[in-house]
Amino acid sequence: MRDEIREKIQKNSKATYQEIFGKLLVSISIIVILLIVSAIFGFIFSKGIATFTENNAQVKDFFTGTNWNPSMNEKGHPQVGALPMILGSFGVTLLAAIFVTPFAIGTALYITELASKKMKKILQIVIELLVGIPSVVYGFIGLNVVVPFIRENFGGTGYGILAGAVVLFVMILPTVTSLTVDSLKAVPKHYRSASLALGATPWQTMFHVTLKAATSGILTAIVFGMARAFGEALAVQMVIGNASLMPTSLLNPASTLTNVLTMGIGNTVMGTVGNNALWSLALVLLAMSLIFNLIVRLIGRKDIK
Repeated sequence: MRDEIREKIQKNSKATYQEIFGKLLVSISIIVILLIVSAIFGFIFSKGIATFTENNAQVKDFFTGTNWNPSMNEKGHPQVGALPMILGSFGVTLLAAIFVTPFAIGTALYITELASKKMKKILQIVIELLVGIPSVVYGFIGLNVVVPFIRENFGGTGYGILAGAVVLFVMILPTVTSLTVDSLKAVPKHYRSASLALGATPWQTMFHVTLKAATSGILTAIVFGMARAFGEALAVQMVIGNASLMPTSLLNPASTLTNVLTMGIGNTVMGTVGNNALWSLALVLLAMSLIFNLIVRLIGRKDIK
């Protein structure tokens, strides 16, 4: 009898097997994700540096050159000056962030502090609808509305960094607004109560207490919006003009890293100078994505402290 009891006690139960299976499944999932990410990073890195290791391009010329014509010059070096595209990408991203910040913060403040429950639901539906609209639709609207408006009111062809920034502004607005709303909701209610109890008005409380307490979350929302804007291709491609020239004005046609990459990758042969140069642009995009994620982590770490 004692042996039977001892055997039952030492025998693994169903819950134990489930726990073992769960740990095994989680471990396999983590390993697979790490392998996929490592493979992507390794592939893009190996392809991206081929321009410098195999085609003898100079890193300095790549980041400071203004002539994008991936063919060999008389010195045997490819002409892969990516500075116009880099400046174009940063131009539309920063301008879109400048446009979106006040609108996103104002909308988020209204939703969290002023709007009624019915209005909150309506605005939530509108934000979700904007998020779900495909990029090509934004680009088509920009091509038929934004570009003619800029051409008629500001001059030029209408294509350029300004048109791209306006389209990106509409695209990233719901993302930045949603994250800002979450940040404002995370502010403890007793912060607001204490401010009002000290005699501050609701507007003073919003601007001097709520916004200040949610600063790190708002900055994170803006950085996330910039990360999406920096990597956007199709919508910007339809309105920016796609000219690999140094952007001297917001109204002149320009190009971004993603535009040149998406337009040229299907027209080159793997292993050629032109194809390797495009992979170098992809490596720059990957590096910028890592930088944006690093900034988000630094902001979050500062908030914890």
